[in-house]
Amino acid sequence: MSGVIYEKVALIGLGLIASSITHAAKRTGLVGEFTGYARSQETRDTARELDLCTVYDTAAEAVEGADLVILCVPVGAMGSVMKDIAPHLKSGATLSDVGSVKRAVIEAVEPYVPEDVHFVPAHPLAGTEHSGPRSGFAELFDNRWNIVVPASDYTDRDAVERLKTFWKGLGALVDEMDADHHDLVLAVTSHTPHLIAYTMVGVADDLARVTDTEVVNYSAAGFRDFTRIAASDPTMWRDVFLTNKDATLEILGRFTEELFALQRAIRTGDGDHLHDYFTRTRSIRRGIIEAGQDTDAPNFGRGPANT
Repeated sequence: MSGVIYEKVALIGLGLIASSITHAAKRTGLVGEFTGYARSQETRDTARELDLCTVYDTAAEAVEGADLVILCVPVGAMGSVMKDIAPHLKSGATLSDVGSVKRAVIEAVEPYVPEDVHFVPAHPLAGTEHSGPRSGFAELFDNRWNIVVPASDYTDRDAVERLKTFWKGLGALVDEMDADHHDLVLAVTSHTPHLIAYTMVGVADDLARVTDTEVVNYSAAGFRDFTRIAASDPTMWRDVFLTNKDATLEILGRFTEELFALQRAIRTGDGDHLHDYFTRTRSIRRGIIEAGQDTDAPNFGRGPANT
């Protein structure tokens, strides 16, 4: 796909996702001009050094005249950022975001959205454990899903379709979803698994009978993958759990029930239960591979360079 979709795109927050957007868009010329802002002077200086976009020292300057404004800040900061930029948004512009939670973002941002601005939240299901402007790369969104979540039933459909086209041009697969359903789906597929990973790494850290050297040297692929997930940005994940509280707690409750059942099976020697359970969960893995969201190669679908 080629051709300009938005003449001017403003990125508020210049970390992994924002920098990857600029790299991906430049492959096919989807954007005429990128502008950007980050709260940290160091981040702004790095973005200028990398020539990611025209970097401004205030968010208000960055969004002036932008056809698309994307909030790429932690979920907990979106409300205050939106309050600052609202008076400076161009009439007819589209406002979006990349937050991992959608209902809380809509509730925080929508009160400040001018009537002549189209608010179309979105969530690219892509990322790494790295953060900052240097971590972005053009292929981050390739064949990864982006879920577009219109803020209301009255959201301008032309604005929604245009944003979908933009993300498809960045290489993403695009779906549309209700905010509450999005938050439940992500609690299952991302938020709770991250919390479990943080917990498992924390447990290993607490076991005095297992030395740090043994944890590092003898980490099998499963634990090593937990550590990769647990290395993710702590501010972002703090905000995710605080803002998607209900859905995460619901899934954690279900997880606890399943864990107790497995404990009971191990304690009582119920091999049939364990075998049946593992057979069912194995089929989910096959479904992920068949959907093209991973490969059946060993090492969790990643090559040696990425382990």
